[in-house]
Amino acid sequence: MKNLLFWTLSVIITFSAIIYQRSTGPTYDKKTKIVIDETEYNFKLLRSHGGEKDCKIELEVADQDIIAILEYRKFPTRDRWIKQTMEIQDGKLTAILPHLPPAGKYEYKVTLDKGGKQYPLNEGNSVVIRFKGDVPAGILIPHIFFMFFAMFLSNLAGIMAIFKHKKYILYAKITLGTLFFGGLVLGPAVQWYAFGEAWAGVPFAWDLTDNKTLLAFIFWGIAVIVNRKKEKPIYSIIASIVMLAVYCIPHSMFGSELNPETGEIIQGWIQLFM
Repeated sequence: MKNLLFWTLSVIITFSAIIYQRSTGPTYDKKTKIVIDETEYNFKLLRSHGGEKDCKIELEVADQDIIAILEYRKFPTRDRWIKQTMEIQDGKLTAILPHLPPAGKYEYKVTLDKGGKQYPLNEGNSVVIRFKGDVPAGILIPHIFFMFFAMFLSNLAGIMAIFKHKKYILYAKITLGTLFFGGLVLGPAVQWYAFGEAWAGVPFAWDLTDNKTLLAFIFWGIAVIVNRKKEKPIYSIIASIVMLAVYCIPHSMFGSELNPETGEIIQGWIQLFM
């Protein structure tokens, strides 16, 4: 019964972390809604685009009397806003954001108009979208899986350590190995395909995603080492707390950003709110 409880708690914590990541990460679609003539419309505004093609912004609106204006400019700049009227394609209001090199960004905003009355989406605030290279699914999917599997194992090892269950040492070792493969092997591969650099953390740069992965790995490495000869569960508990704290930091907050003036990739804060 205790083992079942440990596994259940670990699953709950892990899925809570997944939901939290999806709702707070600044590269996930921005959800917004608007009411026009008592009809509610729900939209998702893109905040990440992969590949070498232009980015298509689409809004599904049944009312053909509604028109939409897209305004965009490179981010972070104070350039003049470029405006374009969204056209109907395949039954959707559609506009194009021209392709940018990996880590390049636009900020854009959309305003709907019906009968001369305007309805700005996202309360009139702009949305930042970051371009990236196309990451092969064979690398991206295992990376995501092993990172959240490492999170699950970390929770399990930490909970077991709290109750001094003997298997916490075993799961600590598996956590370390899984985190190494998912974060320090597959992670740089994802980074390379997306932005053309394998490692942007210390000592080379300050990419938050790379650095927080490294921090979690160091703490779990310490936990495994100190438990080799004598059981010291406190270290596994601390490592699991650090791992949980790492996952509470929204993904890609301090990620790669293309300097629009120099063309160099730097680290820049991807704003959560604008």
